Formats: sequence, structure tokens, C-alpha cells
Amino acid sequence: MVRRILLLVCFFSLSAYSQTDPDTLIVAMKTPDTILVPKPASPWEKKNTINFDLSEIAFVNWNAGGVNSITGLVKGTFTRLRRTAKTKFSNELIVRYGVNKQESIEWRKTDDAFQFSSTYGYRKDTITKWFHSAKFNFNTQFTNGYAYPNTDLAISMPFAPAYTFFGVGAEYSNREENINIYLSPLTLKNTLVLNQRLANQGAFGVTPAEIDPVTGLILREGEKSRTELGILVTTHVKREIFKNIKVENRLNLYTDYINKFGNIDVEWQLLVDFIVNEYVKANVGLHMIYDDDIKAKEEIDGEQVTIGPRLQIKQMLGIGLEYKF
Repeated sequence: MVRRILLLVCFFSLSAYSQTDPDTLIVAMKTPDTILVPKPASPWEKKNTINFDLSEIAFVNWNAGGVNSITGLVKGTFTRLRRTAKTKFSNELIVRYGVNKQESIEWRKTDDAFQFSSTYGYRKDTITKWFHSAKFNFNTQFTNGYAYPNTDLAISMPFAPAYTFFGVGAEYSNREENINIYLSPLTLKNTLVLNQRLANQGAFGVTPAEIDPVTGLILREGEKSRTELGILVTTHVKREIFKNIKVENRLNLYTDYINKFGNIDVEWQLLVDFIVNEYVKANVGLHMIYDDDIKAKEEIDGEQVTIGPRLQIKQMLGIGLEYKF
């Protein structure tokens, strides 16, 4: 009798198991902590690139002579892009900092930049490549700058200067060709010089201090900001001209409506990358700036003398490591 009861229990248990969905059983056996929920995809396209360039030269009993030196440069580019069918919101942060050390000479800065830009665009349909856009730019530096060998008086500092641009206009964005052109007939440019000594000098175009010609005393402090309204044109093109050789070109043009209209501030950057492999890359760069409000300084008889606006040119050549994530 007991044997028959056990056989009936086994039969009904097997029948119930066969009628149950195996997937249901698996889910039922799992605890809530073990249930895997797929992570939603981020709407942002992210790209981070960090470069480190290093060059060094050393001499030992070298008949031709020379000076031991080492140069290092760290660069970072971080982009965030969000697209929908009719909108585009792009953000880019570029940072650079470089130093050089020569024998018997103190460390000297070779590069210093903090640049952030943000653009929001809207287009009326999904075919056109023209967007109604608003753009914001912010540029400054990390540490003090000097007219070497004079390291007593800084000629620039963090937020002295700092530049902000905010404007509205039209943007042509061709993703396939890597071409971006921005045209703004209304751009507000603000120059900050948050150091009173530099502001009193009228550095970077701000109104200088009013000084008594007899006593030399300051009657009115220099202004720490200057606001302009003008036209801004920017272009950004990035192409692979040959295999593993990429060229990036950036050009910014700005002119103010009120102060010297037609006098154009120019900033041009050209960078050529030679890709060795996934992590090693050589590069050649050229950076040129002309701004009538930036007066060059020279060391004459131990004193800093302002000599007027000059074309600023910086040439770069380096090889180093690149890491993308």
C-alpha cells in the first residue's frame, strides 16, 4: 500500500514538472539579486583622447657641444555629442600643458591651454546639413606666463586673460566629410583680466588705469573686463589625406562692430598626425594668432616694454603615446 502511494506521488510530481515552462522555473529559482537587467544605451557619443609627448637630448664629451634638455607635453581632448533626427548638442574640452628643462636653466612653460566649446543646433528636416545654432566658447590657461628670462613679473595668468564667446547663427555640419562651418552675425565676446596689475596696464585690450602724470598715482583702477559685439566665423576640417596621415585644420575669425570694424582677430591651428600604430603617434603643428588687443612685450635694459601687437607663431613637433577610451 505504501509503495503504491509513493508511486502516485512521483507520477503527479513528474506531470506537474512537465507542464511547467522551463524558463519560468529558471526565473523562479533565481533571486531578485541575480536577475540581469540590460543597461540602457547612453544617448551620448563619447570620445576621450590623452597624448603624452616626450623629447630628450643629452651630451657626454660631445666635441660639437650642446645643452642637455628634456621636454614634455600632455594633451587631452574630450568630446560629448548627442544627436536626434533634428537636433545636435556637441561639447568639446581641450587641455594642453608642456614644460621644458635645460641644463642650468629653470623649468619653463612651453604650452598652456584650457579650451571649452559647446554648440546646440536645430534643423528643420533630416536632409539639410544646415542648423540654426547657438555656440559658447571659453578659453584660458592653467598657470602664469612669463617673458623669459624674466620670471618676476607674469605677463599672463589664469583668467588673465580669459575669453568667452556666446552667439547665435548658422552651422554647416557634414559628418561624412568631417567639415564644420559656423557663421554668427551676433556674437558677444567678453575679455576677462582678473589681475589688477595687468588690468592697470590695459593688457589684452581692457581699459587701462588713469594715472596722475605728475605724482604717478593711480586715479582710477583699470577695468578687468571688456565686452564686444561682432561677427564670428569658425571652420573645422579633419581629413585623412594619406593612409595613417591625418590633417586637422581650425580657423577662427572675429571682428567687432563698434571698435575698429573690419580689423579681424585671427586664430589658425594646423595639426598633422602620423599614426605609427594604435598607441604611438608623431605630430607636427602650427598655431598662429593675431589680435590687435594683445600687445607684445620685450625685455629691454632689464625692463618689460610693450611694443604693440605682433603676429604670434608657435610651431610644434613631437612623438609620443596616445590612449583613447
